[in-house]
Amino acid sequence: MEIRNIKEKEIWENFLLDCKEKTFLQSWNFGEFQKMMGNKTWRLGVFENKELVAISFFYKILAKRGAFLFLPHGPAFAPASAGNPLVKRELLEVFLKKLEEIAEEEKASFVRIAPIWERTKENIEIFKNLGFREAPIHMHPELTWQLDITLPEEDLLMKMRKTTRYLIRQGMKQKDLEILKSKNIKDVEVFNNLYQKTVKRHYFSPFSLDYLKNEFLAFLPDDQILIFLAKYRNEILASDIILFWQGIAFYHHGASSLKYPKIPASYLLQWETIREAKMRNCQLYNFWGIAESALKNKNHPWWGLTLFKMGFGGCKKEYVKTQDFPVSKKYWFNFLIEKVRRTKRGF
Repeated sequence: MEIRNIKEKEIWENFLLDCKEKTFLQSWNFGEFQKMMGNKTWRLGVFENKELVAISFFYKILAKRGAFLFLPHGPAFAPASAGNPLVKRELLEVFLKKLEEIAEEEKASFVRIAPIWERTKENIEIFKNLGFREAPIHMHPELTWQLDITLPEEDLLMKMRKTTRYLIRQGMKQKDLEILKSKNIKDVEVFNNLYQKTVKRHYFSPFSLDYLKNEFLAFLPDDQILIFLAKYRNEILASDIILFWQGIAFYHHGASSLKYPKIPASYLLQWETIREAKMRNCQLYNFWGIAESALKNKNHPWWGLTLFKMGFGGCKKEYVKTQDFPVSKKYWFNFLIEKVRRTKRGF
């Protein structure tokens, strides 16, 4: 097996087209976005007999407590390899050797992988046997909610929770409520104003305005991103940023106001984003992260958000937890800091 840098967008994206398990975090444009954010990036491919069998995008994160390499929702494998645990282990080991080498060159204290592998005993053992350990925190969803949107609209509505379906239809009846779609970079700031209010309500770490703008600009040239705005009497009550990539729509960022609690702006907004995804021939709608434990605890910061997403119908997708591979002793200082932060946040 040979590992090489991949510099052609077409080769990268075409390989991912055939991959079953994937998210936009491994897309070419997400890599371009990370470059815009000033991060050093790599795109590696494993070749066997000149055939590309696996790829992985990763980048270097510089934190106050030290640097590390991060693989978001990767590596990705060709269909023939994805279902074979022995092959997956072999390919991951090939990547790991190269990652260790780069980590030492970049003075990174560890490698972190957020896998998009189903959480099975076999997959967990692969990481464990290669010397990985479970990370103290996660950086991207390890439990997501997904909806098959290939069904007709009326069928999708009927499979929703009764309350969700009712609120969508009530929203349709509101003459003063309209849903707008935007490709204007200025509307990122409109979204951000509402987003900051949502952050205060739900106690999560927000992305910066620069992050939101650069992400928008990275995906915009390929028409892979839209801002949706729910407007009621000249006020924005809800907004989200949706990514459309390789037949999947991702509900990546969302924000809402509590000013008019009887106006179901968020429900109608979400329905219209699903309808847009169907018009773009997407087969899957990914609601991004949920917290299943929140359903048992109304005081959980994600209780309302999780209930909201699940109300649209669908099923959960559970991935192997984020994994760390220590490269130097400095890792343990980072481990301790992140573990304390997780405890303070109540997750």
